Amino acid sequence: MNELLNLATDPAAWLALVTLVVMEVVLGIDNLVFISILSNKLPAEHRQRVRRIGISLALIMRLVLLSTIAFIVGLVHPVFDLGLVGPLGAHGEPSFETAFSWRDLILLAGGLFLIWKATKEIHHTVDPKQESHDLLDKTGAVISNVGAAIFQIILLDLVFSIDSILTAVGMTDHLPIMIAAVLIAVTVMLLAADPLANFINDNPTVVMLALGFLLMIGTVLIAEAFGMHVPKGYIYTAMAFSGVVEGLNMLSRKSAAKKGGGGH
Repeated sequence: MNELLNLATDPAAWLALVTLVVMEVVLGIDNLVFISILSNKLPAEHRQRVRRIGISLALIMRLVLLSTIAFIVGLVHPVFDLGLVGPLGAHGEPSFETAFSWRDLILLAGGLFLIWKATKEIHHTVDPKQESHDLLDKTGAVISNVGAAIFQIILLDLVFSIDSILTAVGMTDHLPIMIAAVLIAVTVMLLAADPLANFINDNPTVVMLALGFLLMIGTVLIAEAFGMHVPKGYIYTAMAFSGVVEGLNMLSRKSAAKKGGGGH
């Protein structure tokens, strides 16, 4: 209790909390985009429930991982080394590494899964006739197995949760701050889930943009697994810039549609 009171009156602790909440929300965007795209493939009556389950599982997984911080930190220790070293970079360090920890293997698996999933969805979006054997409901959504969707969400929740908790561990030593930041960030995700998913579903071009984001995130996860650090700021700046450009395109199309409608 004394520790909590000391943290509550410590300005540095509040600053750490705000910074960590922002980081957790930003990292949660990746998770939220994946959940939105996957849930939108389900019949309308199941979508909200699957999103709620997915985000709740993300919260539970993060809290469980926080309770085993020593184990999580141990995931960064190498388990095996292929003995290969990439070309030296500008500062004399290898451009990539082949000493893999459990964290690296999880990131590698998650990155490959994201690339496979995004590529499959892009192929379906570009050439939907190839999926004509799928049964369609009256809303036009592919009727998928809810359990399979939740299983895929759990897999990606694990990857993003480990990345999130390792980020938290690197930013503060205080467990209460980590727990508070995770709870706030997941609450924000919960509030944003339905509006984001509906926006993606109502704008077909945004679906392709979101799938492109998943491809990029998958590639970054694989690069991280090989020891090539990609600054997150670059990734989210690129995503934000792409989102602004797509927003301008949407405004342009609406303006053209209004002019076209007025001409009749």
